[in-house]
Amino acid sequence: MAFAITAILAAEITMGAPGIRAWLPYVLLLPLPTFVLIWLSRLRVDVVALDGGGRELRVGRAHMPVDVIARGALVPVTAKSAAMGRQLDPAAYVQHRPWVKEMVLAVLDDPDDPTPYWLFSTRRPAQLLVALGLPEQPQR
Repeated sequence: MAFAITAILAAEITMGAPGIRAWLPYVLLLPLPTFVLIWLSRLRVDVVALDGGGRELRVGRAHMPVDVIARGALVPVTAKSAAMGRQLDPAAYVQHRPWVKEMVLAVLDDPDDPTPYWLFSTRRPAQLLVALGLPEQPQR
């Protein structure tokens, strides 16, 4: 849809513009939706050290202290469909990117939070589990 709108806008601009000016709007405007869609779909996953000595997991704009994570598991490609389908808890926090193959499941142990676990896509799940200080446990 974004490419169609951009192509129509470029066609509107080129009306009545002969020569090099006729194709210039297409060259300048058509890459724009690509960059916007990539920027909107980015998801940053970080483990950050806090000033008070603790650490925090950040997934996009959401964040939580690492000490409330009871255990973590790597969700392989073969189990991703089940984790996102019949096994998914409606109260879980999910950040899924279909083009990222593996996911991480972080089970929470926080009586004040109704969220049972976080399930999110990451390109380096094993490194993330090590950074969280959790042993890697593949999901069944």
